[in-house]
Amino acid sequence: MSPRYVAHRGAHSASAPENTLAAIRAAVELGADVVEIDVRVTRDGEVVLLHDETLERIWGDPRRVAELTLAEVREFGGGARRIPTLAEALAALRGAGVPLLIDMDHEDPALPSVAVVRGAGAENDVEWCGATPAMRLVRAAMPEAVIHQAWYTAEPPSPAELAELAPAFVNAQHLLVGPAFLDAVHAAGARAACWTVDDPAQAAHLAALGVDSLTSNDLASVRGAVADEPGRRLTIVEELAGHAAEIVARARREGVGTVDTKTSPADHVTEVDRGVERWVRAVIGAQFPEHDMVGEEYGGASSEGRPCWYLDPVDGTANLANGVPWTSFSLALVEDGRPVVGAVLDPIGGVPIVAAEGRGAWRAGERLAIADAAGADPLSGRIVMTELAGADPWPGFVPLLEELAARHCTTRVPGSGTATLAGVALGRGVAAMVHRYNPIDHAAAILVVAEAGGAVLDDRGSATLRPSAAPVFTGAVSAAAALADAYAATRPSASRIV
Repeated sequence: MSPRYVAHRGAHSASAPENTLAAIRAAVELGADVVEIDVRVTRDGEVVLLHDETLERIWGDPRRVAELTLAEVREFGGGARRIPTLAEALAALRGAGVPLLIDMDHEDPALPSVAVVRGAGAENDVEWCGATPAMRLVRAAMPEAVIHQAWYTAEPPSPAELAELAPAFVNAQHLLVGPAFLDAVHAAGARAACWTVDDPAQAAHLAALGVDSLTSNDLASVRGAVADEPGRRLTIVEELAGHAAEIVARARREGVGTVDTKTSPADHVTEVDRGVERWVRAVIGAQFPEHDMVGEEYGGASSEGRPCWYLDPVDGTANLANGVPWTSFSLALVEDGRPVVGAVLDPIGGVPIVAAEGRGAWRAGERLAIADAAGADPLSGRIVMTELAGADPWPGFVPLLEELAARHCTTRVPGSGTATLAGVALGRGVAAMVHRYNPIDHAAAILVVAEAGGAVLDDRGSATLRPSAAPVFTGAVSAAAALADAYAATRPSASRIV
């Protein structure tokens, strides 16, 4: 059975800004089963459609809607493109057979919205969702209301946790919706809803699982979408990398908090690392319950023959803990010993870089391509990136630096193995190496390089996407080979790892 398709803030576009009558009408024309809108209350007590506290993002005015009168709010936009009242939205949908899903992130609009709905005689034409305190007020005022209870945790809800609001739907972020969530919600006598799904492959997956209601910004793309498992994996890893970027950016603005250590004073860990890993584990557990997972902070194990996800939530925690703005993120799915999909973060701007076997490597919608290095010596006049062994130089580190310097090649040690290996795909250095491969830190990076047309070499200089726990080299084809040769010529024989 197909889910209900909910138009998120209407079918908004450049010609129909979100939460306007134009967006609502466009959603009905697209065949939306439900139209979701957001509400705020003006200074003079009118309920209007607006998601944000201020008018800044959509209308370019930093003032809060709660500080403005309805007359002042009506100065923005015009006709069907202006900020409408809830009463106007209800009137626009009257007789269309399409419910209005009224969302609120605070309790202030709850009772004023109930009054508007009752005044319009629209009790049977609306549903309600949003902050739990607001939903309590709606339930008390309208015992028969159709309520969507928000759910934010990885653990599926129990009947006891749904008893107070008695929701018709339990509404969760789509990455948390998997078989366990659906089974728990249905067993409790409710229906399962999710938001906000704009990727067709993920929408097809959720519809096949049996989700009952699906909210999207792009109904035209997600309705009737077909399965595409590699595409779905790409979407999920990119969204997870983006979440990690937001958490790290916030930590840089507001402070990292307590910095703990693990094996030595130079081996750092923070709540940022742990929090990102907990979220990724929750999502992978919901979306891929048949897979294993191994993470930097909470461990895990891979089983013979089972796909396994490898995660480093913050690669470069020493940098983060010491105020150096150069960290990354690494998440890769490894099948039969080789990565098949992965995501890292570009330390500049915190932009996700994703790759999938046979589908290329991408940054912000641009496909990455590594050109080969020109010149008789592809390392001369170039930069090579590498990393330390924690705080220590690895055996052969100094002789290699001396060899490269003699060839007029500069070496950099930026502090993130993920970003170092993957950076060559962005033109940051002509080649890179780490002294010991670890899929937690490096599997996603080598996939990015390979899909960008670069070389990934083992300690013998052979191409591989199944490195052992030995040095691995990435870069433009000739440069990676030259770096591998320089390493082989300078390393002490006792340090060779086989």
